[in-house]
Amino acid sequence: MDNRKNIYFYYKKDKDILERIEAIKASTDKYGFSTVKDPAEANIIVSIGDDGTFLQAVRKTDFREDCLYAGISLDKKLNMYCDFYINDTEKMVEAVTTPVIEVRKYPTIEVTIDNEYSFDCLNECSFRSSLIKTFVIEVHIDNQLFETFRGDGMVVATPTGSTAYNKSLNGAVVDPTLHCMQVSEIASLNNNHYRTLGSSFILGSERVLSLQLSKTGDDYPIIGMDNEAMSIQHIERLDFRLSGRTIKTVKLRDNSFWEKVQRSFL
Repeated sequence: MDNRKNIYFYYKKDKDILERIEAIKASTDKYGFSTVKDPAEANIIVSIGDDGTFLQAVRKTDFREDCLYAGISLDKKLNMYCDFYINDTEKMVEAVTTPVIEVRKYPTIEVTIDNEYSFDCLNECSFRSSLIKTFVIEVHIDNQLFETFRGDGMVVATPTGSTAYNKSLNGAVVDPTLHCMQVSEIASLNNNHYRTLGSSFILGSERVLSLQLSKTGDDYPIIGMDNEAMSIQHIERLDFRLSGRTIKTVKLRDNSFWEKVQRSFL
């Protein structure tokens, strides 16, 4: 992997961070790496911050499949996407210069709005009302009606995103080696008049999930794309499928997904 020499750093323009990044750049220069200003020229894209910064780095650099992503934490607390501490420069350099590098691949979800506009998500896509009222959504799996949902919204998560918003909704934590997506309800109504499955469910890699909105006057739903949000007027349909694209990170010894889960929650 000798050709992996160009590094792009993504971070918040904070004075304290800038000073620490200069130290990192000086260290990586010693190992023959070059810092580039254009992420399109990078072989390695490094986020410096927390998991949210990592998600932003992936989104702002267009979910590139032809490079490695790495997350560096500013404190000694390593997160789901941050494998390195900012003072562990040598550990990071060693990881990406190993002759036979081990790569961990995270699947992403492609979301299409009304067959016109699409975007990817690494963690999850959430869909909820901007008003204090419930949604009415027809849930289709491979174009077959599954249920009619009434509630505050739904979350569709990747396996790596299963530990985030999805977990707070009592969804399952899913091994990222399983390429699938998980659907979780947000405050569904279940009574003598309305009925949904009432639990999260997991769809295989070839499935297509479609959410068809009933016209109830809520014309401004909020869509969460990982840690970003947008409000779009008059949405009728959302389609979800695994994109087939993966985000690559360095696989470190003693830092598997399940070791991260243990470290974060147990």
